[in-house]
Amino acid sequence: MALQRYNPERSLMSQYDAATVVGLGATGLSVVRYLRSLGKHVRIVDSRETPPLAAELVRLHPDIETCYGGFDSAGLEKAALIICSPGVATSEPALKQAKSAGAHIVGDVELFLQANTAPVIAITGSNGKSTVTTLVGDMLLAGGRQPLIAGNIGAPVLDAITDQQHYDIAVLELSSFQLETTTMVSAKAAAILNVTADHMDRYASMGDYLLAKARILRGSECAVLPRHDEQLRQITQVSRVVTFDLDEPANDSEFGVKRESGGRWLMRGRRRLMKLSDVHLTGLHNVKNVLAAFALIDFLDLPLETSVAAVKAFKGLPHRMQTVARANGVTWVNDSKATNIGATSTALRNLESHVIWLAGGQGKGADFNELAEAVTDNIRLLVVFGEDADQIETALSGKLPVCRVQGMTEAVEQAGRAAQQGDIVLLSPACASFDMYQNFEHRGDDFAARANEFIERGAA
Repeated sequence: MALQRYNPERSLMSQYDAATVVGLGATGLSVVRYLRSLGKHVRIVDSRETPPLAAELVRLHPDIETCYGGFDSAGLEKAALIICSPGVATSEPALKQAKSAGAHIVGDVELFLQANTAPVIAITGSNGKSTVTTLVGDMLLAGGRQPLIAGNIGAPVLDAITDQQHYDIAVLELSSFQLETTTMVSAKAAAILNVTADHMDRYASMGDYLLAKARILRGSECAVLPRHDEQLRQITQVSRVVTFDLDEPANDSEFGVKRESGGRWLMRGRRRLMKLSDVHLTGLHNVKNVLAAFALIDFLDLPLETSVAAVKAFKGLPHRMQTVARANGVTWVNDSKATNIGATSTALRNLESHVIWLAGGQGKGADFNELAEAVTDNIRLLVVFGEDADQIETALSGKLPVCRVQGMTEAVEQAGRAAQQGDIVLLSPACASFDMYQNFEHRGDDFAARANEFIERGAA
């Protein structure tokens, strides 16, 4: 049995008797549970009149003071310690005022990292975070380790401490929102997989977004970065840098792909790792994800055969280039997790078949003209719907045929009629889903259901 690898006495909370938690979602509630387990006084503030977990809070801790409906009258400027949920921007005027008044503002990840004593592997990026985080966890398990997989994936990270979970290494997926309130990650290995335009409704510029991502490298021993991204190399102040990409690696600090007799191989320097054909994930961008995973666990010297076995067994995650149906020579692919331009561009560039492309939703301030670079002759038709459909249509009209529809049912109908044998019908929205759905999973499930209904009607 692995040891508990944390010590709350090392945490920031040893310095405070009370804290104000801003935001009562899943993260906020996990913070409340953690703080109460330490015997701290807790106050909850949320801008919503009825936060989604308000009833659960009453069930667990009916005595906790709450202030719902706005930040202006919440008295945040009087708080000594504020623990801010990632969905609440630190640029909120009330939080800026509180900071000016001397409040210490952190997030749940900061509290975890201060209490944690196990080695940390940390992963961020605009796209591919969950895939790499999950794959690293699988490789560690196969190699005999007991990892914690948390952060922006699965359960909130503080639940591991509150629930006394056993682990010997922490693998953390971290969003830019979480990193905003994190001072020092101090990971054994920290990866920035890529940085493309996303959350431009929250950040003033790409530079600000990039700097938020770069916080993952603070205090880390090794940075794992895409080899040819100069903007990331310029902000790196980590002593050891390991890179990955699809070209041939030049030395042992580079992971890549080499063509040899008998096919292409994933390599660490001159060392063969595995055949590329044994990676059962769609798209060359996923080959990069596998290389990044190998680079992140390199410091552990795990048996290569167990890591390779884990990669061979890994089939990917739902809603990420996931095949949900095949019929009449047409493949239906759910990439609903592509909630930004970079993810969709990557998907389009890595498909060699002809494509009927479905896109739309909430653009989060993105410039859809950037999608034009990913448009090729392989795309037979673009079907757009959702809140920012007009913007996508305006940006891409004249570059490919565009059809505007009202929702998913009509989108699938139009796509199915247009698809020919050998085509891929691809849902890769380049947008968030909240204009029409609860989340990207809800959107992807709806696409899969509508696709299978269309196929069944055709077979009737």
